Parts: sequence; C-alpha cells; structure tokens
Amino acid sequence: MTRLILFDGPYREHLLPLTYTRPVSELRTGILTIREKWEKILGLRASWLAFPYLQSMYPCSTGSDNLLISASLLPDERLVNEIRALKTGESLYAGSTFLAGRTDAGNPDILLQPGRKNGKEKKYEHPVREIRYPWDLFVMNGEEIERDFRLLTKGRTSLPLPQGSRMLGDHPLFLEEGAVMEYCTVNTRSGPVYIGNNAVVSEGSMIRGPFALGDRSEVRMGARIYENTSTGPRCKLAGEIVSSVILGYSNKSHEGFLGHSVVGEWCNLGADTNTSNLKNNYASVKVWNYPAERFISTGLQMCGLIMGDHSKSGINTMFNTGTVVGVFANIFGDGFPRNFIPSFSWGGAAGFQVYNLEKALEVARIVMRRRDRELTGEEESVLRHVFSQTTRFRKF
Repeated sequence: MTRLILFDGPYREHLLPLTYTRPVSELRTGILTIREKWEKILGLRASWLAFPYLQSMYPCSTGSDNLLISASLLPDERLVNEIRALKTGESLYAGSTFLAGRTDAGNPDILLQPGRKNGKEKKYEHPVREIRYPWDLFVMNGEEIERDFRLLTKGRTSLPLPQGSRMLGDHPLFLEEGAVMEYCTVNTRSGPVYIGNNAVVSEGSMIRGPFALGDRSEVRMGARIYENTSTGPRCKLAGEIVSSVILGYSNKSHEGFLGHSVVGEWCNLGADTNTSNLKNNYASVKVWNYPAERFISTGLQMCGLIMGDHSKSGINTMFNTGTVVGVFANIFGDGFPRNFIPSFSWGGAAGFQVYNLEKALEVARIVMRRRDRELTGEEESVLRHVFSQTTRFRKF
C-alpha cells in the first residue's frame, strides 16, 4: 500500500508563526487544509515529515512504497497527474526545487538530504501553486474555495435553501447535513458558498461568495461576510470580514473589522477589535519575517493581521496594517500596539511583558474544554518548546 508523506519544505520558516504549532500541510486555504486536499484527490491517508519537536503530534508512517510531496504545494490536475506517474526511485523537480518523489526506502527522508542524487530526476516545466508566506493563504483563498467546493460536492445534492432566506447569483450554494440558515441573504454572483456540517448562519446575516463556513461554526446575527473568506471548524463570526482565513476553533464574535488576514486556532478577537488592511499612502505592506528577522515587503497593497494560535485581543484593540502576532500573545489597551508582537507577550501600546507560561497553559486548558477538547501532553510539550524557541524575540 502506498504511504503518502507530506514534508515541510523550504518555506516552513517563512510561514511562522502559523507553523510553530503545526506542519505546513495543516494550514488551511479554501475549505480544506493542504493535507485534506491531497488525501481527497489521491485517495490516500497522509502522514507528516515534520520538525522534530512536532513529531510526537504528527508522526511519519513509512512502508515499502512511499510517496513524498512538498506540503507547500496546492494540487492541480497537471501536477497531480505528474506525481501519480512517478515510479519508485523517481523524483519531480521544478528547477532545483524538490517537489515530490517515490521511494521504497524505510527512511524516506533520505530524499531530502542536500546534494543527494535521488534516482531518476524528472523536470516539472509548469508553474506551481504553493503556500510560501502566510498571506498566500488569503490571496489564494477564493480560488481554493472554488476548487475545494467542486471536489467536495461533485455528484452530491445540497440541503434546500431554507424558507425565509434569499439567494442571489448563479454560482451554487451547498448546505451540508445539519446546517441551519435562517432569514439571511447569500450572494453567489462572484463564487460559491459552502456551509459545513451542523454549521449555523443566523438571521440578518449577509454573505458573499466565495465563502466557506467550517463544521459546527456559526455566523452570528447581522454579520457581513465578504468574498474570499473561509473558516475551519468551531468558529464564531460577527461584524465585518473580508478576504480572511480563520484556521479553526477561534472567535470573532462581535462587531469590528477583519480584512486580508489569517487567524490561527484557539484565538479570540475581543469586541470591536479592528484591523487595518490598507496603508494611508496605499504603499505595499511590509510584515515581520522570522528567518530574515526584519520586515519584508509582501508586494500587496492590502494585508491585515497574521495571528498565531492561542492569541487574544481585548475590547477595542486596533491592529495596524501588516501586524504579525505570535503564539499565546494577549493584547489590550489604548492605541496601536507594535507591528510585530512576539509569542508569549502580554500588553499593548503602553508596553509588553512576558506572558507566564504556566498561566498561558492553564488558559489554554479552559479555552479548549469549551470546545470539548483537552490539552494533551504532546500539545503541551510543543507549546513549551515554542516558548523556549521564541525567547530571543521577547526584548521588552
């Protein structure tokens, strides 16, 4: 049986802080995570070739036939066909970049050793679609919603649009089993709308596709959700949101604006939290880059907030354009906080101090129980490692 292994390639460091707590393949763009896309298309269960401290949570399963794929890659028909055609001992390259390979070795990471000749090398001569930086998740989100929508709904029938709701446009709306949608307006002129299992869209809300709402998530009353927005499971949405990705288990439950942003898991944006996604001079937005240890240009005119897991903002928090927030940051107070907020920071514009690790973990336990989850020993070990790994950024 073929073992699908998704490996963290050269962009893992550029995708921090989102990849402090997960492999690259667990990032979400569109309806599905990158892993879920490959599993669905190839019909295989995936495992991970991740950083050592993540391997207890994300182990690698090998066998006599191993298919390795770079976790940054987004599947399309041409690339999938080339990967499927690989024989044992063959590797697929775009220029000098290793995309995929097939090996019968019991230790498949030998394919990733620098300078190693990996059997027969095949060249991929076409553009690749891949997630290299955090903002790629929302830049590609609209197209990925449409691709995932076709993948998930082909040959299936949606629940009917409930009485009292209104639909505009020619793209489809799909409601999964148990989805509830009451007295709301759905505009599919720009793309499809997908509502996951047992998700709720409350009365008075307005949604414009492409949009995807994860399983057991909720759009609260009167929310305005614009195109190219998607969430993972168990999220709460309210206020105004555009072109944003919320990975899962996070809340934006109140008024306030979230635009051109990526929010991790177990985050909470307090009432009237607002993000700026456009500079006053309309210049390209710069954001903090971890491997460069400086701000770099995104090449985008619009970029809001990048927030790692377990971070939170207090009421009336204002995030400046291109703000990067690490893991377990707690932000509150008047004014705009700094544009790079390190992991395990506590404070705001008036200054920061270190967020005590034990207190942070206790909050995580409480928050996760609210979603019927327990903080496992493996998760706690990862978070302790992240605390240690990020110490040098906390220069307050």
